[in-house]
Amino acid sequence: MKYRFAERVRPLCQEGAYAVLARAKTLEAEGRDIIHLEIGQPDFPTPPFIAHAGAEAINKGRTNYTSPAGTRELRAAIAESAGAQRGITISPDQVIVGPGAKPALFYTVMALVEPGDQVIIPDPGFPSYEAIVRLAGGLPVPVKLDKNGLYNFDPDDLEASINSRTRLVILNSPSNPTGGVAPISLLEKIAELVKSVDGWIISDEIYSKLVYDGDAPSIAVIPGMTERTVIVDGFSKTYAMTGWRLGYGIMPAVLAERMELLLTHSVGCTAEFTQAAGISALLGDQSAVAAMRDSFRKRRDLTAAALNSIPGVKCALPPGAFYLFPDVSSFRLKSRKIADYLLSEAGVALLAGSDFGKSGEGFLRISYATSLEHLQEAIERMRAALARL
Repeated sequence: MKYRFAERVRPLCQEGAYAVLARAKTLEAEGRDIIHLEIGQPDFPTPPFIAHAGAEAINKGRTNYTSPAGTRELRAAIAESAGAQRGITISPDQVIVGPGAKPALFYTVMALVEPGDQVIIPDPGFPSYEAIVRLAGGLPVPVKLDKNGLYNFDPDDLEASINSRTRLVILNSPSNPTGGVAPISLLEKIAELVKSVDGWIISDEIYSKLVYDGDAPSIAVIPGMTERTVIVDGFSKTYAMTGWRLGYGIMPAVLAERMELLLTHSVGCTAEFTQAAGISALLGDQSAVAAMRDSFRKRRDLTAAALNSIPGVKCALPPGAFYLFPDVSSFRLKSRKIADYLLSEAGVALLAGSDFGKSGEGFLRISYATSLEHLQEAIERMRAALARL
């Protein structure tokens, strides 16, 4: 049989992190010792009190359908916690819960973007942004990140890219893959530009509690922006709950009504026992989050310093997330070739900067969400392998 697929899915390709993970797992099955720096996943277990809340909910039979938008209790907890964190007032009616943060990204684009609309995305940036925009029929417009501004939108490139066809700007602060944090001055400039074309913002703030130097302000705090901003956040990174699949969007209530319908006709609802765990995470002891953040800070500092000690490698010290984005352009090889070489020759799985967009060429992305022992061993393997190039 000859299979024919819809045009909208033909351009889709595997996300770099999952593709490299699959190759690394194949090498491990062959007996190779691989150090994993490719996946953005905390190496900590879910805090026990959170896991207990989820298990207790299952034991009590909370395994049935729930409201597509999420339980009222979790939406209220999110509204209170997210509002207090950002210094804004949020109503539970503005909160939509989903199985992970990606549904909030996907359904926002589906709800707002018409075929042919332009959507500004960061370059380098999270690969799903471009994929989601294309699935909706929109035109992704990559805007390069400013190295001198520690990998935030280049203001001049951004201003030149926004026009009357711009429907949406996607922000990610702290950033994947760079760890950059947008200062309030840049957010004010972005807000001014978006308002000038009557556009919208998706502010992907999934790493907002993983900031080591200062804080990560939300564009939603700027006057006039709450009515045109969708905040996307979740539990995966902050609470080491990647496999629980629990995230949310915060948006104007009128958009939340549309989003609830999209959830109704796609995923149906999010598991109630997962939502019970989320309530426990938000209302419980936050010391585990602080401990993880302190550990990530130590790993960041030591790993960045070690990378900068490798001849030919330059690595900035990012203020947020748990990624480093070292510059390896001095080796005069494509970043994909260097990443493949380090996996096959050194047993270090990491990502090419080009997996995140054209402007990522010449860089590598390293997740330091693993043990110091593994990070130190990985750096020494990289040092030896890169010396042979």
